[in-house]
Amino acid sequence: MEKISEYIQSGLLESYVLGLATPLEAKEVEEMAATHDEVRAAIDEFSKILEKKILENAVAPDPVVKPMLMATLNYIDRLEKGEKITFPPLLDEGSKISDYEEWLTRPDMSAPADFNDIHAKIIAHTSEVTTAIVWIKDFAPGEVHTDELEKFLIVEGTCDITIEKDTFSLVPGDFLAIPLFKDHTVKVTSGIPCKVILQRVAA
Repeated sequence: MEKISEYIQSGLLESYVLGLATPLEAKEVEEMAATHDEVRAAIDEFSKILEKKILENAVAPDPVVKPMLMATLNYIDRLEKGEKITFPPLLDEGSKISDYEEWLTRPDMSAPADFNDIHAKIIAHTSEVTTAIVWIKDFAPGEVHTDELEKFLIVEGTCDITIEKDTFSLVPGDFLAIPLFKDHTVKVTSGIPCKVILQRVAA
C-alpha cells in the first residue's frame, strides 16, 4: 500500500491526465489504474479538480469571432464551387440599400431562423476591403479597430450604435462609419434582427 501511495504522489498521474506522459509512462499508468482502485480514484479526482479549474478560469469567446469565421469558410466554399468574385461599391454617406440589391436578393444570402446572436455572409473580400451582410439579433459587444475602418448601412430593423459616449439611433437606409481607436457597441432596438451591410476597409 505504501508503494501505491508513493506512486500516486509521484506526479506521474498528473502528467498522464495533462497529456504530458510519454507513451511508456501512459501505458504504465493505465496498467496501474486497471489493477489498483486507488490509482484509478486518484486519476478521477485530479481530472475533476483540473476540469473545475478550467471552468473557473474560462474566458468567454468573442461572439463576433465565430460568425465571421464561419462566414469566411462559407465564402471560400462558394468560390471553390465556382462563384465569381464581385466588387460591391464602397460604403459612404451617399450609399443606398439598392446599391447592394444584387446580393441582398440572392436566396443563399439569408440567415437561418434559429441563429444565435450574430450571423454573417461575406459577399466580397480583397486584401483592402471585406463586405458582408450581417444580422444582429440583440447586440454586438464592444470592439476597437486599430487597422481597419468599419462602416454600416442599415438594411432592416433598427439599432443604436454607441461610439464611446455618443449614441446614434439608426433606421434602414442610415449609414455610419466608426473611427479608428474608438470603442463601439451595437444594440438592436427593433423586434426583428438588425440586418446591415458591414464593410471593413484597411486603414
